[in-house]
Amino acid sequence: MTTYKDIRGTHITTVASDPPAPVNGQMWYNSTDQVMKGFKLLNVGVWATGGSLNTSRSQAAGSGTLTVGLVFGGTGVTGATETYNGTSFTEVNDLNTGRRTIAGAGTQTSTIAFGGNTSPSSATPSAVAEEFDGSSWTEVGDLNTARFGLAGAGASSESALAFGGGYPAIRAETELWNGSSWTEVNDLNTARDYPGGMGIATAALAFGGEGTAHDAETESWNGSSWTEVGDLNTARGGISGAGEYTTGLAFGGETPPGVVANTEEWNGSAWTEVADLSTARRFTAPAGDLTAALAAGGLSSSPTASSEEWSNTTPSTVTFTAS
Repeated sequence: MTTYKDIRGTHITTVASDPPAPVNGQMWYNSTDQVMKGFKLLNVGVWATGGSLNTSRSQAAGSGTLTVGLVFGGTGVTGATETYNGTSFTEVNDLNTGRRTIAGAGTQTSTIAFGGNTSPSSATPSAVAEEFDGSSWTEVGDLNTARFGLAGAGASSESALAFGGGYPAIRAETELWNGSSWTEVNDLNTARDYPGGMGIATAALAFGGEGTAHDAETESWNGSSWTEVGDLNTARGGISGAGEYTTGLAFGGETPPGVVANTEEWNGSAWTEVADLSTARRFTAPAGDLTAALAAGGLSSSPTASSEEWSNTTPSTVTFTAS
């Protein structure tokens, strides 16, 4: 009979007391307790109620961080733009072109907004891009492919990535913004609209969305091409994301028969289900990262002004024992 020793060798050490600073996944035999032990690191995150938007909406975009955030566009093809300070939203200057199912990337004082739908009731894709400097919006170079329901990633208004989207067909096109113009680069492997996105222009993640069905596929961008990586646990469109391509959060969305509250954490290779949103919703405006994120607005049964804040608290640990 094949044993653990035959397969893995004798890497489990025997110790008289538990190691003072074990690493994640480490195992050992405690000769004093006469049991085998292991160490697992758990990140404990939770959603809590945040400040309410001044304008109720879904299908808006977000940028920045939990405490220095920006929300813009949304249902009603609004141009409404609001800053967030971690407690409350403040109305600032509107987009020049109101749009819903819009995408964006950057910081509160350096954001680029692109694409979207300019009609409240029909499919009217836009190629318009605008930059926000912390005070007002300025129109810049258009996308090469007009579309809505796309996603974005980027660190500022000078460097961003636009990918996916829809109309008249579901898109796989990816475009890179260099601060003055958009350039078509390699397509997503799976065409989709309403995906989630996070990261920067040279290292991004695309996940979920709607293609021929609700998608779970995740793809990683390395600055030149997309590579398929680990799938979401729950396939869905209208999903939001916050973080980097190696560590991030995906939340909300829609999968038959309706909207979901599911939240998943990305560790660079796989997704893990964590604490759900308090309210199931899709099309939220996201901001932040794995440790502190914002889900603003969104759609449950109707567009909402409420927001939720994610806090990934100081990691806790658990030691499991096998006798």
